[in-house]
Amino acid sequence: MLNKYLNVREDVLAAIEKGEAVVALESTIISHGMPYPQNVETALQCEKFISERGAIPATIGIIKGRLIVGLTEEEIEYMGKEEGIVKVSRRDLPFIVARGGDGATTVAATMIIAALAGIKVFATGGIGGVHRNAQETFDISADLQELANTNVAVVCAGAKSILDIALTLEYLETYGVPVVGYQTEEFPAFYTRKSGHAVDYKVESAEELAQAIKAKWDLNLNGGIVVANPIPEADELDSELITQAIDDAVREAEAQGIQGKETTPFLLAKVKDITAGESLTANIELVYNNSRVAAELAVALSRL
Repeated sequence: MLNKYLNVREDVLAAIEKGEAVVALESTIISHGMPYPQNVETALQCEKFISERGAIPATIGIIKGRLIVGLTEEEIEYMGKEEGIVKVSRRDLPFIVARGGDGATTVAATMIIAALAGIKVFATGGIGGVHRNAQETFDISADLQELANTNVAVVCAGAKSILDIALTLEYLETYGVPVVGYQTEEFPAFYTRKSGHAVDYKVESAEELAQAIKAKWDLNLNGGIVVANPIPEADELDSELITQAIDDAVREAEAQGIQGKETTPFLLAKVKDITAGESLTANIELVYNNSRVAAELAVALSRL
């Protein structure tokens, strides 16, 4: 049945069937997260870092209604340049597929498709979460529900600092999603290494993390794991600068009535402008860092 919808690149499929290390990557960062050509360059470099560490990279996207697990270099270029590619989360998947459309997968959609293909590790930039003023707007990312239900470990630089991080962590706790700090006791805030909030557990190595993840799923404790991997110290932004930039961007979004899935791309673009491009550089470096750690985790899991 799934073959009707799912295309898995040959080398990715072979690795999955042999129980070898595979790392999923999303495509929203390509189509909606960065300008061209940095988006394509970043996506290809992430794949290179993963390959160098002994895992197979599998960038996920939707082209002409097909769920593609393992985009080719030409397909990544297409995702980076083509206009009108839809940002796809769980609710959008059936319609984009049925209509034969093109879609860039969010964290939630990438988790779903990775799980369908049998991939257990996914590297992204930052997870979505509870938006500021959610008590009035009820704006909560579908990423959180996917983490509650889908068996994929998500390596990220924490939650985007445009969100309400305290409420995001509270939501994850309610749904039993472990938030694990990779060599850190503090949950990172995307552009910065610290948020003022603690993680549930700290691990020092990919091997230690892999043991805990295996135990979770062996015990039929379904759902994902947030692997919080801070941006490298040399690349983090000044906390006061980024806080001011985000506050200004949030006020502008509210003034323009921007809501829902358009909020995050708008805020990230405004923060990039306010920080004179520094946030884009930081974004690229943290994604590279997450790709490296995800590859090490996938290799460690494959050995168990």
